[in-house]
Amino acid sequence: MRFVIFHIILFSLLLQVRLPATAGGRSPETGRAMPHTTLWEIKPAESAESLALTGPAAARKTVQEQGSRVRKVHLISVDASINPSSTEYIQSGIRRAEQENAECLIIKLNTPGGLLKSTRMIVTDILDSDVPVVVFVYPGGSQSASAGVFITLAAHIAAMAPGTNIGAAHPVSLQGQQDSVMIEKATNDAAAFIRTISEKRERNVQWAEDAVRKSLSITETEAMKMNVIDLIAISVPDLLEQIDGKEISLSSGTRILETANAEVVDIEMDFKQKLLSLLSDPNIAYILMMLGIYGIMFELYSPGAIFPGVIGGISLIVAFYSLQTLPVNYAGLALIIFAIILFILEIKIVSHGLLSIGGIISLILGSVMLINTESTLEVIKISWYVILVIVILTAAFFLFAIGFAIKAQTRKPTTGVEGLVGETGTVITDLDPEGQVSVHGEFWFAESPDGHLGKGTKVRIIRVSNMKLIVQKVI
Repeated sequence: MRFVIFHIILFSLLLQVRLPATAGGRSPETGRAMPHTTLWEIKPAESAESLALTGPAAARKTVQEQGSRVRKVHLISVDASINPSSTEYIQSGIRRAEQENAECLIIKLNTPGGLLKSTRMIVTDILDSDVPVVVFVYPGGSQSASAGVFITLAAHIAAMAPGTNIGAAHPVSLQGQQDSVMIEKATNDAAAFIRTISEKRERNVQWAEDAVRKSLSITETEAMKMNVIDLIAISVPDLLEQIDGKEISLSSGTRILETANAEVVDIEMDFKQKLLSLLSDPNIAYILMMLGIYGIMFELYSPGAIFPGVIGGISLIVAFYSLQTLPVNYAGLALIIFAIILFILEIKIVSHGLLSIGGIISLILGSVMLINTESTLEVIKISWYVILVIVILTAAFFLFAIGFAIKAQTRKPTTGVEGLVGETGTVITDLDPEGQVSVHGEFWFAESPDGHLGKGTKVRIIRVSNMKLIVQKVI
């Protein structure tokens, strides 16, 4: 028993000798007291490798990992009018840039303008964005006109490429002389809106207002001198080099851009946005509406054709969807429907062309008035070329295609018993008043209301009664 106790004590002493650092005391390197640790408290994760990554070594590794992270810049391209589709495209681009923590979102812009309602939505999202938005009027020859001016001035950084221009465009109203009071109200509202944007971004407020009221337009060098934009860049890489290190004030705070070696991620429109962009074109909406009218009318006058009715129905439904994204003037739509009615009446009523002339005039006026822009700053309109082509095709369609269909329905029968009315024949046996006649090489029983007709007399069939021909002498 004493022998066993002796060996236990000896084994404990040996452990104390072999594990001096874990049993407490001072470190041989620093001389500082070491915490008391038993053999059972040493965990597998606390290996020599893991312990070596604590302290300064771990801090150095963290810095290296952060420095090696690839910074990304998102890029979208708007090369069309500002409409609901471009609005959704820009809004989704801003949301994605925020979610993926991009350094900034670059909007390559080339637009003649568009709808002010869509512009206001875009400007609001840019001003409230948590990611820096850079509007770049690019490439050379591009423009940022009308509604595009508002978007450019609202950007955190506004840039232009050499050979571009920026400014408002006042198209001539296609709906005749608008009310001067309404024009002044719309202009004042747009001027106040652009002043607010310019003041927030600390840009040239006076020029911005003149761009709305006086339709001023300037080049990129003039815009740079007048503090309308922030810089001129020849390309996207050049733009990224110039904006690197700039301090941007966002709604969520301040950010310093690091874009010198950033990866550029191109974000294209998805299928839905491309389809909406196509349908938001007033020319496409107008063409679809007229195709729908053609198809439905042709199906009504030629029942059973099926194909025109199906195509017409689809076109008309898609046209209605397209028109709901545009500012439609219902007076213009009513004039187009009235024109169709006049063309139909021309087919049924002999007016010596007066109804056709009225239909053409009504169709032209309705087409011009169909898109009702609220301000002269908006450039959404239907092309005169498209209007003229549609008017010519519509007139031809109703005067010829549907005209032939109606005439085919009202045409005198040429076969069967009904086809014999009006035909001429020869008396085979005396009609006194009944007998036989030969018509188209066939013998028919006939009756003469005029009395006796001799053999060989030429007669004309005036009606058919119970398979008997009623005839009269040809004079």
